[in-house]
Amino acid sequence: MRKERFVLLAVIAFAVVFASFLTRGVGQLLIGRDLAILLSAPIAVVGFGLLIYLFVRATLDAVGVWTLE
Repeated sequence: MRKERFVLLAVIAFAVVFASFLTRGVGQLLIGRDLAILLSAPIAVVGFGLLIYLFVRATLDAVGVWTLE
């Protein structure tokens, strides 16, 4: 994986997490609390999963097991 792609994925991950918070906040105003939580949960799981993957990938690069190009 190139470093540029890693940075792009990090920006996308933070944007997805922000979108989940935005969905939950606006959704509570428009459609109710329970449905807003139901809609924002899958978005948050994808964003946090991507962040966890990037953390593991960066850790493996720091150790030298799987380097970034």
